[in-house]
Amino acid sequence: MIDLLNSLNRFEFVRVFYYICTYKVLQMDTKLTLKLDSEIIAHAKSYAKMKNISLSKLIESYLTQLVEPKSHKQITPLVKSLSGILDLPADFVDKKEYKKHVLKKYSK
Repeated sequence: MIDLLNSLNRFEFVRVFYYICTYKVLQMDTKLTLKLDSEIIAHAKSYAKMKNISLSKLIESYLTQLVEPKSHKQITPLVKSLSGILDLPADFVDKKEYKKHVLKKYSK
């Protein structure tokens, strides 16, 4: 494989490298044994089947979400400039206030 990679020109090497990274061709899988409640396993298997993925991929996806840091989206300058404009009381509940607004608006 090393000889093959050495024989590629720069563009071909980048394409192969991109493919390997994107599709995890060199991914290392390790076996893991878990003891779980049989009902949980049955529900998880049916959920995985419904989503057309393996149970292993389902668990891997869940664990990945737990351990990888979440990316924080950048706040745009407009949103930054608007933050802090309103001075709301400490007991303000936005959903309750929105519900009042909608009821008032559409009950006419």
